[in-house]
Amino acid sequence: MFWKNVRNEGRDSRRRVHQWSITGRLTALYAASSFLMLVLAASYLYWSLAKDAGADDTAFLSNKIQECRRLLRDGPKDMPLLAHEIQTEAAASQFIKYYVRLSNSQGKDYLATPGMSDLLPSRLFPRPIPVDQTPTRGAVWESGSNVSYLLMSAWAGVEPDGTPLKLEVALDDSSDEALIKGYRWKLLGVVVLGMFFACGASILIARNGLRPVKEITQATERITATQLHERLVPDGWPVELASLARSFDQMLDRLEDSFNRLSQFSADLAHELRTPINNLRGEAGVALSQTRTPEEYRRTLESSLEEYARLSRLIDNLLFLARADGSKMVIASAPCDVQKSVEVVREFYEALAEDRGVEVRCEGEGVVNADPVLLRQAVSNLLSNALNYTPPGGRVVIHANRRDGRAFKITVSDTGCGIAAEHLPRVFDRLYRVDSSRSQHSNGAGLGLAIVKSIMALHGGSVAVQSESGKGATFTLTFPPTPTGPPPS
Repeated sequence: MFWKNVRNEGRDSRRRVHQWSITGRLTALYAASSFLMLVLAASYLYWSLAKDAGADDTAFLSNKIQECRRLLRDGPKDMPLLAHEIQTEAAASQFIKYYVRLSNSQGKDYLATPGMSDLLPSRLFPRPIPVDQTPTRGAVWESGSNVSYLLMSAWAGVEPDGTPLKLEVALDDSSDEALIKGYRWKLLGVVVLGMFFACGASILIARNGLRPVKEITQATERITATQLHERLVPDGWPVELASLARSFDQMLDRLEDSFNRLSQFSADLAHELRTPINNLRGEAGVALSQTRTPEEYRRTLESSLEEYARLSRLIDNLLFLARADGSKMVIASAPCDVQKSVEVVREFYEALAEDRGVEVRCEGEGVVNADPVLLRQAVSNLLSNALNYTPPGGRVVIHANRRDGRAFKITVSDTGCGIAAEHLPRVFDRLYRVDSSRSQHSNGAGLGLAIVKSIMALHGGSVAVQSESGKGATFTLTFPPTPTGPPPS
Protein backbone atom coordinates (compact mmCIF):
# COMPACT_ATOMS: atom_id res chain seq x y z
CA MET A 1 0.00 0.00 0.00
CA PHE A 2 2.88 2.37 0.84
CA TRP A 3 4.60 1.86 -2.51
CA LYS A 4 1.23 2.21 -4.31
CA ASN A 5 0.68 5.58 -2.64
CA VAL A 6 4.23 6.63 -3.53
CA ARG A 7 3.64 5.73 -7.19
CA ASN A 8 0.32 7.59 -7.23
CA GLU A 9 1.93 10.66 -5.69
CA GLY A 10 4.73 10.46 -8.27
CA ARG A 11 2.22 10.32 -11.13
CA ASP A 12 0.28 13.25 -9.65
CA SER A 13 3.46 15.30 -9.29
CA ARG A 14 4.47 14.55 -12.90
CA ARG A 15 0.98 15.50 -14.04
CA ARG A 16 1.23 18.79 -12.15
CA VAL A 17 4.67 19.46 -13.67
CA HIS A 18 3.36 18.95 -17.21
CA GLN A 19 0.34 21.24 -16.68
CA TRP A 20 1.25 24.43 -18.50
CA SER A 21 -0.84 27.55 -18.55
CA ILE A 22 -2.24 28.70 -21.88
CA THR A 23 -0.08 31.83 -21.60
CA GLY A 24 3.02 29.67 -21.15
CA ARG A 25 2.10 27.43 -24.06
CA LEU A 26 1.35 30.34 -26.39
CA THR A 27 4.55 32.07 -25.33
CA ALA A 28 6.59 28.93 -26.01
CA LEU A 29 4.92 28.39 -29.38
CA TYR A 30 5.33 32.02 -30.43
CA ALA A 31 8.97 32.05 -29.31
CA ALA A 32 9.75 28.72 -30.99
CA SER A 33 8.13 29.79 -34.26
CA SER A 34 9.93 33.14 -34.18
CA PHE A 35 13.25 31.42 -33.43
CA LEU A 36 12.70 29.00 -36.28
CA MET A 37 11.89 31.80 -38.73
CA LEU A 38 14.93 33.81 -37.60
CA VAL A 39 17.23 30.80 -37.98
CA LEU A 40 15.82 29.98 -41.42
CA ALA A 41 16.12 33.62 -42.55
CA ALA A 42 19.67 33.94 -41.17
CA SER A 43 20.70 30.64 -42.73
CA TYR A 44 19.34 31.70 -46.11
CA LEU A 45 21.07 35.08 -45.97
CA TYR A 46 24.37 33.49 -44.92
CA TRP A 47 24.14 30.85 -47.65
CA SER A 48 23.18 33.48 -50.22
CA LEU A 49 26.12 35.73 -49.29
CA ALA A 50 28.60 32.84 -49.36
CA LYS A 51 27.24 31.62 -52.69
CA ASP A 52 27.34 35.10 -54.27
CA ALA A 53 30.87 35.70 -52.99
CA GLY A 54 32.01 32.37 -54.41
CA ALA A 55 30.29 33.11 -57.73
CA ASP A 56 31.96 36.53 -57.92
CA ASP A 57 35.40 35.01 -57.22
CA THR A 58 34.87 32.31 -59.83
CA ALA A 59 33.72 34.87 -62.40
CA PHE A 60 36.77 37.07 -61.62
CA LEU A 61 39.26 34.24 -62.23
CA SER A 62 37.35 33.06 -65.31
CA ASN A 63 37.54 36.56 -66.77
CA LYS A 64 41.31 36.66 -66.09
CA ILE A 65 41.78 33.37 -67.94
CA GLN A 66 39.70 34.57 -70.90
CA GLU A 67 41.61 37.87 -71.03
CA CYS A 68 44.99 36.10 -71.01
CA ARG A 69 43.79 33.71 -73.73
CA ARG A 70 42.77 36.68 -75.88
CA LEU A 71 46.18 38.33 -75.46
CA LEU A 72 47.91 35.07 -76.41
CA ARG A 73 45.75 34.69 -79.53
CA ASP A 74 46.64 38.18 -80.71
CA GLY A 75 50.29 37.13 -81.11
CA PRO A 76 53.67 38.63 -80.17
CA LYS A 77 52.44 42.22 -80.39
CA ASP A 78 50.34 41.75 -77.21
CA MET A 79 52.95 39.89 -75.24
CA PRO A 80 54.05 43.08 -73.39
CA LEU A 81 50.44 43.58 -72.31
CA LEU A 82 50.25 39.97 -71.11
CA ALA A 83 53.49 40.33 -69.19
CA HIS A 84 52.24 43.55 -67.63
CA GLU A 85 48.96 41.84 -66.62
CA ILE A 86 50.71 38.86 -65.05
CA GLN A 87 53.77 40.37 -63.45
CA THR A 88 52.80 43.92 -62.65
CA GLU A 89 49.01 44.27 -62.52
CA ALA A 90 48.44 41.22 -60.34
CA ALA A 91 51.27 42.09 -57.96
CA ALA A 92 50.23 45.73 -57.61
CA SER A 93 46.54 45.08 -56.80
CA GLN A 94 45.82 46.33 -53.26
CA PHE A 95 42.26 45.15 -52.66
CA ILE A 96 42.14 41.94 -54.68
CA LYS A 97 45.14 39.63 -54.31
CA TYR A 98 45.36 37.29 -57.26
CA TYR A 99 48.14 35.38 -58.97
CA VAL A 100 48.66 34.36 -62.64
CA ARG A 101 51.17 31.93 -64.08
CA LEU A 102 51.81 30.96 -67.71
CA SER A 103 53.76 27.72 -68.19
CA ASN A 104 54.09 24.83 -70.61
CA SER A 105 53.17 21.19 -70.15
CA GLN A 106 56.67 20.38 -68.78
CA GLY A 107 56.23 22.85 -65.93
CA LYS A 108 58.50 25.56 -67.31
CA ASP A 109 57.27 29.00 -66.26
CA TYR A 110 57.20 31.71 -68.89
CA LEU A 111 55.45 34.42 -66.94
CA ALA A 112 54.31 34.41 -63.26
CA THR A 113 53.25 36.84 -60.60
CA PRO A 114 56.20 37.40 -58.26
CA GLY A 115 56.19 34.97 -55.34
CA MET A 116 53.58 32.66 -56.82
CA SER A 117 55.93 29.75 -57.45
CA ASP A 118 56.91 29.51 -53.79
CA LEU A 119 53.42 30.15 -52.46
CA LEU A 120 51.32 28.14 -54.92
CA PRO A 121 53.17 25.35 -56.74
CA SER A 122 51.59 23.79 -59.81
CA ARG A 123 50.77 20.52 -58.07
CA LEU A 124 48.07 22.30 -56.02
CA PHE A 125 46.03 23.35 -59.05
CA PRO A 126 43.26 21.24 -60.52
CA ARG A 127 43.49 19.60 -63.93
CA PRO A 128 43.35 22.27 -66.69
CA ILE A 129 40.25 22.47 -68.83
CA PRO A 130 40.45 22.40 -72.66
CA VAL A 131 41.30 25.57 -74.55
CA ASP A 132 37.85 25.78 -76.14
CA GLN A 133 35.98 25.76 -72.78
CA THR A 134 35.30 28.52 -70.30
CA PRO A 135 36.12 27.64 -66.67
CA THR A 136 33.12 27.73 -64.36
CA ARG A 137 34.46 26.30 -61.11
CA GLY A 138 37.70 26.08 -59.21
CA ALA A 139 39.30 24.28 -56.29
CA VAL A 140 39.73 25.70 -52.81
CA TRP A 141 43.02 25.25 -50.97
CA GLU A 142 43.94 26.48 -47.52
CA SER A 143 47.57 27.23 -46.69
CA GLY A 144 49.31 26.47 -43.44
CA SER A 145 48.69 30.04 -42.28
CA ASN A 146 44.92 29.49 -42.67
CA VAL A 147 44.69 31.57 -45.84
CA SER A 148 42.15 30.26 -48.31
CA TYR A 149 42.79 30.37 -52.07
CA LEU A 150 40.53 29.70 -55.02
CA LEU A 151 42.56 27.89 -57.75
CA MET A 152 41.76 27.54 -61.45
CA SER A 153 43.69 26.02 -64.36
CA ALA A 154 43.07 26.04 -68.14
CA TRP A 155 44.96 25.44 -71.44
CA ALA A 156 45.55 28.73 -73.23
CA GLY A 157 47.17 27.89 -76.58
CA VAL A 158 50.37 26.44 -78.02
CA GLU A 159 53.99 27.56 -78.54
CA PRO A 160 55.42 27.86 -82.05
CA ASP A 161 56.88 24.38 -81.65
CA GLY A 162 53.46 22.99 -80.75
CA THR A 163 53.94 22.75 -76.99
CA PRO A 164 50.70 23.50 -75.13
CA LEU A 165 50.57 26.54 -72.83
CA LYS A 166 48.85 26.41 -69.48
CA LEU A 167 47.33 29.24 -67.40
CA GLU A 168 47.07 28.92 -63.63
CA VAL A 169 45.24 31.61 -61.67
CA ALA A 170 44.65 31.89 -57.94
CA LEU A 171 42.66 34.32 -55.80
CA ASP A 172 43.25 35.11 -52.13
CA ASP A 173 39.83 34.64 -50.40
CA SER A 174 40.94 36.12 -47.06
CA SER A 175 38.86 39.26 -47.44
CA ASP A 176 35.78 37.28 -48.44
CA GLU A 177 36.29 34.86 -45.58
CA ALA A 178 36.60 37.76 -43.14
CA LEU A 179 33.46 39.35 -44.59
CA ILE A 180 31.48 36.13 -44.34
CA LYS A 181 32.76 35.45 -40.83
CA GLY A 182 31.75 38.93 -39.64
CA TYR A 183 28.40 38.55 -41.32
CA ARG A 184 27.94 35.22 -39.56
CA TRP A 185 28.49 36.78 -36.14
CA LYS A 186 26.13 39.62 -36.98
CA LEU A 187 23.43 37.15 -37.99
CA LEU A 188 23.98 35.22 -34.77
CA GLY A 189 23.56 38.44 -32.79
CA VAL A 190 20.36 39.23 -34.69
CA VAL A 191 19.00 35.76 -33.93
CA VAL A 192 19.81 36.01 -30.21
CA LEU A 193 18.41 39.53 -29.84
CA GLY A 194 15.41 38.61 -31.94
CA MET A 195 14.82 35.61 -29.69
CA PHE A 196 14.73 37.79 -26.58
CA PHE A 197 12.43 40.27 -28.30
CA ALA A 198 10.17 37.43 -29.53
CA CYS A 199 9.89 36.01 -25.99
CA GLY A 200 8.94 39.39 -24.54
CA ALA A 201 6.51 40.16 -27.33
CA SER A 202 5.01 36.66 -27.04
CA ILE A 203 4.34 37.13 -23.32
CA LEU A 204 2.65 40.49 -23.91
CA ILE A 205 0.61 39.18 -26.85
CA ALA A 206 -0.46 36.03 -24.98
CA ARG A 207 -1.45 37.93 -21.85
CA ASN A 208 -3.34 40.58 -23.79
CA GLY A 209 -5.07 37.96 -25.94
CA LEU A 210 -6.10 35.91 -22.91
CA ARG A 211 -7.30 38.90 -20.89
CA PRO A 212 -10.96 38.04 -21.70
CA VAL A 213 -10.37 34.51 -20.38
CA LYS A 214 -9.06 36.01 -17.14
CA GLU A 215 -12.14 38.22 -16.90
CA ILE A 216 -14.39 35.20 -17.46
CA THR A 217 -12.52 33.36 -14.70
CA GLN A 218 -12.90 36.29 -12.31
CA ALA A 219 -16.59 36.59 -13.13
CA THR A 220 -17.05 32.85 -12.55
CA GLU A 221 -15.36 33.11 -9.16
CA ARG A 222 -17.69 35.96 -8.16
CA ILE A 223 -20.86 34.04 -9.05
CA THR A 224 -22.77 32.56 -6.13
CA ALA A 225 -26.40 31.78 -5.46
CA THR A 226 -26.92 35.44 -4.57
CA GLN A 227 -24.79 36.80 -7.44
CA LEU A 228 -26.46 35.18 -10.44
CA HIS A 229 -27.11 38.62 -11.89
CA GLU A 230 -23.36 38.95 -12.69
CA ARG A 231 -22.78 39.41 -16.43
CA LEU A 232 -19.80 39.81 -18.76
CA VAL A 233 -19.28 42.81 -21.06
CA PRO A 234 -17.45 41.47 -24.16
CA ASP A 235 -16.74 44.86 -25.73
CA GLY A 236 -13.70 44.73 -28.00
CA TRP A 237 -13.15 41.01 -27.40
CA PRO A 238 -12.15 38.59 -30.20
CA VAL A 239 -15.06 37.01 -32.04
CA GLU A 240 -14.51 33.54 -30.53
CA LEU A 241 -14.28 34.79 -26.93
CA ALA A 242 -17.15 37.24 -27.43
CA SER A 243 -19.29 34.30 -28.56
CA LEU A 244 -18.16 32.36 -25.48
CA ALA A 245 -19.04 35.34 -23.25
CA ARG A 246 -22.51 35.61 -24.80
CA SER A 247 -23.08 31.90 -24.28
CA PHE A 248 -21.86 32.29 -20.70
CA ASP A 249 -24.30 35.16 -20.10
CA GLN A 250 -27.13 33.13 -21.64
CA MET A 251 -26.25 30.26 -19.32
CA LEU A 252 -26.40 32.66 -16.36
CA ASP A 253 -29.80 33.88 -17.58
CA ARG A 254 -31.07 30.31 -17.61
CA LEU A 255 -29.53 29.55 -14.23
CA GLU A 256 -30.98 32.70 -12.69
CA ASP A 257 -34.41 31.96 -14.11
CA SER A 258 -34.24 28.32 -12.97
CA PHE A 259 -33.02 29.34 -9.52
CA ASN A 260 -35.83 31.89 -9.17
CA ARG A 261 -38.36 29.31 -10.30
CA LEU A 262 -36.94 26.75 -7.89
CA SER A 263 -37.10 29.25 -5.03
CA GLN A 264 -40.69 30.10 -5.93
CA PHE A 265 -41.51 26.42 -6.32
CA SER A 266 -40.08 25.65 -2.87
CA ALA A 267 -42.09 28.48 -1.32
CA ASP A 268 -45.31 27.40 -3.06
CA LEU A 269 -44.73 23.76 -2.15
CA ALA A 270 -44.22 24.70 1.51
CA HIS A 271 -47.47 26.68 1.35
CA GLU A 272 -49.37 23.80 -0.26
CA LEU A 273 -48.10 21.31 2.31
CA ARG A 274 -48.55 23.61 5.29
CA THR A 275 -52.27 24.21 4.67
CA PRO A 276 -53.50 20.56 4.86
CA ILE A 277 -51.08 19.75 7.68
CA ASN A 278 -52.31 22.72 9.72
CA ASN A 279 -55.88 21.65 9.03
CA LEU A 280 -55.13 18.12 10.22
CA ARG A 281 -53.38 19.38 13.37
CA GLY A 282 -56.22 21.77 14.14
CA GLU A 283 -58.92 19.15 13.73
CA ALA A 284 -56.97 16.62 15.79
CA GLY A 285 -56.37 19.22 18.53
CA VAL A 286 -60.04 20.16 18.67
CA ALA A 287 -61.08 16.50 18.76
CA LEU A 288 -58.72 15.77 21.65
CA SER A 289 -59.48 18.90 23.64
CA GLN A 290 -62.57 17.29 25.17
CA THR A 291 -64.72 14.21 24.97
CA ARG A 292 -66.72 13.98 21.72
CA THR A 293 -69.63 11.91 20.54
CA PRO A 294 -69.00 9.13 18.00
CA GLU A 295 -70.70 11.22 15.31
CA GLU A 296 -68.36 14.15 15.96
CA TYR A 297 -65.33 11.87 15.80
CA ARG A 298 -66.70 10.46 12.55
CA ARG A 299 -66.99 13.95 10.98
CA THR A 300 -63.45 14.76 12.15
CA LEU A 301 -62.09 11.59 10.52
CA GLU A 302 -64.00 12.27 7.29
CA SER A 303 -62.56 15.79 7.14
CA SER A 304 -59.11 14.37 7.84
CA LEU A 305 -59.51 11.85 5.02
CA GLU A 306 -60.20 14.69 2.61
CA GLU A 307 -56.96 16.40 3.64
CA TYR A 308 -55.09 13.10 3.37
CA ALA A 309 -56.47 12.62 -0.13
CA ARG A 310 -55.36 16.14 -1.04
CA LEU A 311 -51.85 15.42 0.25
CA SER A 312 -51.77 12.10 -1.59
CA ARG A 313 -52.77 13.73 -4.89
CA LEU A 314 -50.15 16.42 -4.41
CA ILE A 315 -47.41 13.85 -3.69
CA ASP A 316 -48.49 11.63 -6.61
CA ASN A 317 -48.40 14.59 -8.99
CA LEU A 318 -44.96 15.67 -7.75
CA LEU A 319 -43.64 12.12 -8.15
CA PHE A 320 -45.03 11.97 -11.68
CA LEU A 321 -43.31 15.24 -12.58
CA ALA A 322 -40.05 14.06 -11.00
CA ARG A 323 -40.09 10.82 -13.01
CA ALA A 324 -40.96 12.69 -16.22
CA ASP A 325 -38.16 15.24 -15.71
CA GLY A 326 -35.62 12.57 -14.90
CA SER A 327 -36.31 10.71 -18.15
CA LYS A 328 -36.99 7.59 -16.08
CA MET A 329 -40.54 7.19 -17.35
CA VAL A 330 -41.21 4.96 -20.35
CA ILE A 331 -44.55 5.40 -22.09
CA ALA A 332 -46.42 2.63 -23.89
CA SER A 333 -47.49 4.38 -27.08
CA ALA A 334 -50.11 2.77 -29.28
CA PRO A 335 -52.69 3.94 -31.85
CA CYS A 336 -55.55 5.52 -29.88
CA ASP A 337 -59.01 6.47 -31.04
CA VAL A 338 -59.12 10.07 -29.89
CA GLN A 339 -62.92 10.27 -30.06
CA LYS A 340 -63.36 7.31 -27.69
CA SER A 341 -60.68 8.58 -25.26
CA VAL A 342 -62.18 12.07 -25.14
CA GLU A 343 -65.69 10.65 -24.69
CA VAL A 344 -64.52 8.63 -21.66
CA VAL A 345 -63.17 11.81 -20.06
CA ARG A 346 -66.36 13.75 -20.88
CA GLU A 347 -68.55 11.09 -19.28
CA PHE A 348 -66.38 11.16 -16.13
CA TYR A 349 -66.93 14.92 -15.75
CA GLU A 350 -70.53 14.91 -16.99
CA ALA A 351 -72.08 15.02 -13.51
CA LEU A 352 -69.78 17.85 -12.38
CA ALA A 353 -70.49 19.82 -15.55
CA GLU A 354 -74.25 19.48 -15.11
CA ASP A 355 -73.96 20.48 -11.47
CA ARG A 356 -72.14 23.68 -12.48
CA GLY A 357 -74.39 24.36 -15.47
CA VAL A 358 -71.60 24.10 -18.06
CA GLU A 359 -72.06 22.41 -21.44
CA VAL A 360 -69.27 20.05 -22.56
CA ARG A 361 -69.18 19.11 -26.24
CA CYS A 362 -66.80 16.80 -28.16
CA GLU A 363 -66.02 17.27 -31.85
CA GLY A 364 -63.79 15.62 -34.44
CA GLU A 365 -62.16 12.23 -34.67
CA GLY A 366 -58.90 10.58 -35.58
CA VAL A 367 -56.13 8.27 -34.47
CA VAL A 368 -53.02 9.38 -32.61
CA ASN A 369 -50.00 7.37 -31.46
CA ALA A 370 -49.94 7.94 -27.68
CA ASP A 371 -50.15 6.30 -24.27
CA PRO A 372 -53.91 5.89 -23.71
CA VAL A 373 -53.73 6.52 -19.94
CA LEU A 374 -51.56 9.64 -20.28
CA LEU A 375 -53.66 10.94 -23.17
CA ARG A 376 -56.83 10.74 -21.06
CA GLN A 377 -54.99 12.34 -18.11
CA ALA A 378 -53.86 15.29 -20.23
CA VAL A 379 -57.36 15.90 -21.61
CA SER A 380 -58.82 15.37 -18.12
CA ASN A 381 -56.55 18.01 -16.58
CA LEU A 382 -57.45 20.53 -19.28
CA LEU A 383 -61.17 19.81 -18.95
CA SER A 384 -61.02 20.07 -15.14
CA ASN A 385 -59.20 23.38 -15.46
CA ALA A 386 -61.79 24.66 -17.94
CA LEU A 387 -64.71 23.66 -15.67
CA ASN A 388 -63.10 25.45 -12.72
CA TYR A 389 -62.97 28.75 -14.58
CA THR A 390 -66.12 28.61 -16.70
CA PRO A 391 -69.23 30.24 -15.15
CA PRO A 392 -72.72 28.67 -15.25
CA GLY A 393 -74.20 28.82 -18.75
CA GLY A 394 -70.76 28.57 -20.31
CA ARG A 395 -69.46 26.03 -22.77
CA VAL A 396 -66.35 23.81 -23.11
CA VAL A 397 -65.53 22.32 -26.52
CA ILE A 398 -63.01 19.51 -27.05
CA HIS A 399 -62.02 19.34 -30.69
CA ALA A 400 -59.70 16.77 -32.36
CA ASN A 401 -58.39 17.15 -35.88
CA ARG A 402 -55.27 16.47 -37.99
CA ARG A 403 -53.72 19.78 -39.09
CA ASP A 404 -50.46 21.16 -40.42
CA GLY A 405 -49.78 18.20 -42.64
CA ARG A 406 -49.81 15.11 -40.44
CA ALA A 407 -49.57 16.72 -36.98
CA PHE A 408 -52.51 15.85 -34.74
CA LYS A 409 -54.03 18.53 -32.52
CA ILE A 410 -56.54 18.39 -29.68
CA THR A 411 -57.96 21.71 -28.49
CA VAL A 412 -59.90 22.42 -25.29
CA SER A 413 -61.72 25.78 -25.48
CA ASP A 414 -63.87 27.39 -22.83
CA THR A 415 -65.91 30.56 -22.43
CA GLY A 416 -64.62 31.30 -18.94
CA CYS A 417 -62.87 34.27 -17.39
CA GLY A 418 -59.71 33.85 -19.49
CA ILE A 419 -56.11 34.47 -18.50
CA ALA A 420 -54.41 37.85 -18.39
CA ALA A 421 -51.50 38.32 -20.79
CA GLU A 422 -48.91 38.70 -18.02
CA HIS A 423 -49.74 35.23 -16.67
CA LEU A 424 -49.65 33.33 -19.98
CA PRO A 425 -45.85 32.65 -20.00
CA ARG A 426 -46.07 30.94 -16.59
CA VAL A 427 -49.36 29.02 -16.63
CA PHE A 428 -47.46 25.74 -17.21
CA ASP A 429 -45.08 26.32 -14.29
CA ARG A 430 -45.46 24.06 -11.27
CA LEU A 431 -47.56 25.35 -8.39
CA TYR A 432 -48.25 28.55 -10.30
CA ARG A 433 -51.76 29.93 -10.06
CA VAL A 434 -53.21 33.27 -10.99
CA ASP A 435 -53.50 35.17 -7.70
CA SER A 436 -57.01 36.46 -8.36
CA SER A 437 -58.37 32.94 -8.72
CA ARG A 438 -56.43 31.22 -5.96
CA SER A 439 -59.07 31.81 -3.33
CA GLN A 440 -61.91 30.73 -5.60
CA HIS A 441 -60.40 27.32 -6.42
CA SER A 442 -58.37 26.35 -3.40
CA ASN A 443 -58.60 22.62 -4.14
CA GLY A 444 -56.11 22.89 -6.96
CA ALA A 445 -52.39 22.85 -6.28
CA GLY A 446 -51.29 24.39 -9.57
CA LEU A 447 -49.81 21.16 -10.95
CA GLY A 448 -52.42 20.15 -13.53
CA LEU A 449 -51.06 22.20 -16.43
CA ALA A 450 -47.48 21.35 -15.50
CA ILE A 451 -48.41 17.66 -15.75
CA VAL A 452 -49.98 18.27 -19.16
CA LYS A 453 -46.75 19.87 -20.35
CA SER A 454 -44.69 16.89 -19.09
CA ILE A 455 -47.07 14.40 -20.74
CA MET A 456 -46.71 16.17 -24.08
CA ALA A 457 -42.92 16.28 -23.68
CA LEU A 458 -42.91 12.51 -23.11
CA HIS A 459 -44.79 12.11 -26.40
CA GLY A 460 -42.46 14.46 -28.24
CA GLY A 461 -45.25 17.01 -28.64
CA SER A 462 -46.15 20.37 -27.12
CA VAL A 463 -48.94 22.30 -25.42
CA ALA A 464 -49.82 25.94 -26.01
CA VAL A 465 -52.44 28.39 -24.75
CA GLN A 466 -54.25 31.34 -26.29
CA SER A 467 -56.38 33.54 -24.10
CA GLU A 468 -57.57 37.03 -23.33
CA SER A 469 -58.92 38.22 -20.03
CA GLY A 470 -62.72 37.83 -19.99
CA LYS A 471 -62.83 35.93 -23.33
CA GLY A 472 -62.05 32.38 -22.34
CA ALA A 473 -59.00 30.26 -23.09
CA THR A 474 -57.95 27.66 -25.69
CA PHE A 475 -55.37 25.00 -24.87
CA THR A 476 -53.87 23.05 -27.79
CA LEU A 477 -52.18 19.65 -27.55
CA THR A 478 -49.94 19.02 -30.59
CA PHE A 479 -48.75 15.47 -31.19
CA PRO A 480 -45.94 14.68 -33.63
CA PRO A 481 -46.85 13.30 -37.06
CA THR A 482 -47.87 9.64 -37.08
CA PRO A 483 -48.86 7.32 -39.93
CA THR A 484 -52.55 7.43 -40.72
CA GLY A 485 -54.60 4.30 -40.46
CA PRO A 486 -57.92 2.88 -39.34
CA PRO A 487 -58.90 3.48 -35.72
CA PRO A 488 -58.22 0.63 -33.31
CA SER A 489 -61.16 -1.61 -32.47
